[in-house]
Formats: sequence, C-alpha cells, structure tokens
Amino acid sequence: MPIAHRSDLRNVAIVAHVDHGKTTLVDAMLRQTGSFGSHEHMEERAMDSNDLEREKGITILAKNTAISYEGTHATDGPVTINVIDTPGHADFGGEVERGLSMVDGVVLLVDASEGPLPQTRFVLRKALEAKLPVILAVNKTDRPDARIDAVVHESQDLLLGLASDLADDVPDLDLDAILDVPVVYASGRNGAASWNRPADGELPDNDDLEPLFDAILKHVPAPSYDDEAPLQAWVTNLDASPFLGRIALLRVFAGTIKKGQTVAWVRHDGSHSNVRITELLKTKALDRYPAESASAGDIVAVAGIDEITIGETIADPEDIRPLPAIEVDEPAISMTIGTNTSPIVGKVKGHKLTARMVKDRLDRELIGNVSIRVVDIGRPDAWEVQGRGELALAILVENMRREGFELTVGKPQVVTRQVDGKTYEPFEHLTIDAPDEHLGAITQLLAARKGRMEGMTNHGTGWVRMEFIVPSRGLIGFRTEFLTITRGTGIANAISHGYEPWAGTITTRVNGSIVADRAGVVTPNAIVSLQERMSFFVKPTQEVYEGMVIGENSRADDMDVNITKEKQLTNIRSSTSDNFEKMTPSRELTLEECLEFAREDECVEVTPEAVRIRKVALDATERARAASRLKRQNAGS
Repeated sequence: MPIAHRSDLRNVAIVAHVDHGKTTLVDAMLRQTGSFGSHEHMEERAMDSNDLEREKGITILAKNTAISYEGTHATDGPVTINVIDTPGHADFGGEVERGLSMVDGVVLLVDASEGPLPQTRFVLRKALEAKLPVILAVNKTDRPDARIDAVVHESQDLLLGLASDLADDVPDLDLDAILDVPVVYASGRNGAASWNRPADGELPDNDDLEPLFDAILKHVPAPSYDDEAPLQAWVTNLDASPFLGRIALLRVFAGTIKKGQTVAWVRHDGSHSNVRITELLKTKALDRYPAESASAGDIVAVAGIDEITIGETIADPEDIRPLPAIEVDEPAISMTIGTNTSPIVGKVKGHKLTARMVKDRLDRELIGNVSIRVVDIGRPDAWEVQGRGELALAILVENMRREGFELTVGKPQVVTRQVDGKTYEPFEHLTIDAPDEHLGAITQLLAARKGRMEGMTNHGTGWVRMEFIVPSRGLIGFRTEFLTITRGTGIANAISHGYEPWAGTITTRVNGSIVADRAGVVTPNAIVSLQERMSFFVKPTQEVYEGMVIGENSRADDMDVNITKEKQLTNIRSSTSDNFEKMTPSRELTLEECLEFAREDECVEVTPEAVRIRKVALDATERARAASRLKRQNAGS
C-alpha cells in the first residue's frame, strides 16, 4: 500500500473550554495571512456566524475556514491550513466529535489564568482517543491574574492523567509524544505568539502569530493516503443554499472527487445508490468558491445529493468502501416539546402552530445535529427530545422560537438507565471558581442537591476552586441560584461523569409559585397590594390566563391570586389614589431561567413574542384534586 503525503495542506482543530479565546485567535490568523482583501470588512469573532452565537458569546456549531499561509515557515511554497473552530461546551459535544473527525491534529487553547477546566478535559479526551497530536497554546498571557507556569503544569498533568485513563481503551497511544507536547504562549486578541514564556501578565515577546504557524506546520502531520485506493469521502457537516439545495461538507480520505462525477452514496444502513456531483466548492477564508476537483486531505463542499446526512460515505461506484459512522456520547437530559396548548395560542398571524410543522422542524434538526434524539411518546402533539445538556436543548427551543414556532416545553428530566434491576442516573463533574467568602453557601447549596466534594484548591488569590460530583438532576436550576449567592462572581462548569445509582429525592426550589386564578389583564392595583408577599414575572397591561404562573411566592406553597383586580372608583378623592411609585419592577425571565424555574407540574409556553410559565393542569379544582391524590398515595406508601 503506497502511502503519499500532501505537504501543501494541514487540517487542524482549535479546541478549548468556553471563552478561552478560540474564535478570537482564528480572527487573528485570518487577519495576519491576508485572507481578506483590503476592501473587505471583517467582523469581530467572524466565525460566530449564528445570531445566537454572537449574543451568547459562545461557539455552538463547528465551522471550518481555510487559511493560505505563505510566511517564513512555508519553505516549499504556500500551505493551506484548514482550521476547524469547535464549541467549548460539553452540551455541544456532537459538534466536537464531528470536528475532530475532519482533522490530523489539534491546538489545545488554555486560559493563562483559569487553566484547564472540565470542557478542556472533555475535548482533550476526544482528541487523544482519536490519536491526534496536540499543540498546547497558553492564551491570554497578558491577563493581570495570569499564572502561566502553573497552568502549563496543570495542562501537562491533565494530558498524562488522560493518557493513563485511556491506556486500556487505546493501547497504541504514543506516550512519548504526550510527554513532549510543544507549548506556544499567545495573546489571541493582540495577534501575538511566542515560543518563549513571558512573565505573568505580559504580552509574548513577538508581535505576530508566526510561532503558532510554525508549531502547526511542524507538529500537525500532513494528510497521508493510499494513492492507489479508490475514492473515499466522509460527510462531516451539512449546510444549505437557496440555489444549490443541501450542501454536504466532506473530508476526502482517498482518491479524487470531481465536479460532474458520478459517485456512490453509501447510507447508514449499508444501502447505496449512484448520484452525480453537480457542484464542488472549496473554502477560502469564510467564503466558498467553485472548484473542478479535490484530492485526499481536502475539506470540500458538494451539492447534488438531497437526502444525504452526517456520517455517510461518498465512494467510487466501481469499488465501494464505506467509512465507519461517527460515534457520539449518549444523551443525558430530555424534555418534552409539543404544540402550544395555552388559551391565548395563535394571537399573532403567521406563527407556526400545528403538530405537523413542529414534527417536521424536529426531523430537520436531526439531520444536522448528531447529538440529539427525538423519541415518540405516543402523543400526536408532543415528542421527547433528548440531548447532552440543558443548554443544548434550550438553544434548539430558542432557535425554533425565532423561526416563528409556538411550543409547550416540559421541565428538563434526566435520561435514566436500568442496570441489574436498579435505576442509574447521569452524574456531572462540576468545577467551581468563586471568592472564598462564598465557600460555605456554595457547599450548602450543593449538599442539598446531593453533591459530594472531591477536592478543593486555594491559589492564595482570594479565590478557591472546588470540584464536586453531582447528579445531573441537581444541576437543573442550579445556575441562577449559584449566581445569586455568589453575587454574579462565581464560575461553574460541568462535564459528564458517567452513571451512578439514583441519588434519591432532590429539592431544587423551596419557594412556591404564584398562579393567576382567572383570565384578564394585569392591573397595577393588584400588583401593589400583593407585592410585599411575592415577586412577579408580569407587568401591568399584560394578558394572563387561569393557571399561568405569574410570580414566585415567599413561602413553599403555591398560591392562586387575582392579578386582574381593579380599584373601585368613587367620587371621593383619596390621598392614596393611584400611588404606584412604590411598585417593584417585575423580573423578566429568559427561556433558560423559565426552564430552571418550572416544577414537575409546570411547563413553559414559548412564543416568538413571549416566554411564559404555566401549570400543566390550568384548572385550579383539577390541580387541587391531583394534589390530594398524591398526598394520599404518599401516605399509603
């Protein structure tokens, strides 16, 4: 089998924890290689093309860009570097696995102050499992609280720890390469990198990214292939174009693919059919341009195959050799998504309301998102959607809301397993960084959620790092409470720890709900008379209906109130008339906060204009009967 190499090409993924600067570094790489013309305007965080990515400041979808490098280290002519920007959040792990299937090496980006965090561990483990060489880039060296030496040691310890964990699963892991990982020091925002370690809080001693490009060319192997093998290409991503229809992104592993060529399309079930490539596109910077052919190692986009999905193979019709399917981790969290069943459904013309529309949209999501599943629960208007985490599912619902769908979304639940007749549930490895004054409150909060502390480190800076193993259930609704008790200063990150026996009952919210007892419009008079005993989520003039959750009680019980009560008018002037200056502003909950707040008997109504919490059973009498039945059952058991 003659092996050939493409010295003019490198495929590399940039992996890191959330907010460690991946997308900003890619911006600097694009800028310094002249990937944009002088007349082109380049957005900040150009790779975050999705509106939600820009708003939240995180990468959700794995995307690729092609950089043409002609600097001092390109001794044999220009080198095309295909850079895959992957998400740093474990909830979008399917995107990471997909991104790593396209590349021959990874640049591991670590914040010079925060060091390796749970998602760093997650993405690094995936890279080592795929036996990809690693380049360690310590980013943000100019942070005033940088601790560069300690972070390098922590990262090397993490690499060795993961290598020992994987020794049995990946027997031919190259331990010498892991011990000898090259380290580059960088500041992505300033577009600077160096092989020399700067002092803590200072910029690298070099003012461009040449050392990083040098590391990529030296340590990421050029794509290798059997030059006598037939065509093999793997679908790693999907896109769509109004002119070309569905576009499949391919990594070509062997052979050559040409525009107009007839190829074999091999599906997941092993069946295959011949199709014609109507268009072949290569990437330059952030744009695609037509090309005639692509060979082994290239990452290209093709059009002409309408039904193709991720993980399928394009092969030679004369010699079909399918590639293995992409392996993704099992879902841990589920929520029920269905049509909107509230009394004020369809108030705005043009919204998408029907069960068929919702089901079609969920089916479309399955095509491009390998880490979610849609399970039929036997109802014509609702489906169970399973994913990696709460955030991934909330992003799906938010995207549907922006597309004009009205939905009813149930409280997130965990996906359990039965092992030897016992129920097992997913657990998370939670890492918390917070000022040490909040240590007691955080420990108390997690103890109530069945968390156990695994370790604690005090860096002597007034901050502590704590590590807990917590049931995934215990983290539903945790973030809001955590930010409240740490006054917004705490940082919490979690990653899957596997399955352990069911941890028992967890009480996540001690306060009850305030529920509207009739339909109508919220009045200032009603809010002023009730606000001392509760806080509200609704504003005056807002429409409510019976069974809608309009606030949070100061006590543990739910309370039904008349929020539409108007002031009785008389012909006598009152000294307290319409004195609304004391009215406390209402809390506006985001979609994620609503999902966290909802209890077992509540769900979230999602429309393009508003997000509301409501009781599953709207009628107060029906809810009272259900509560008394439950009480009798508990007393009997």
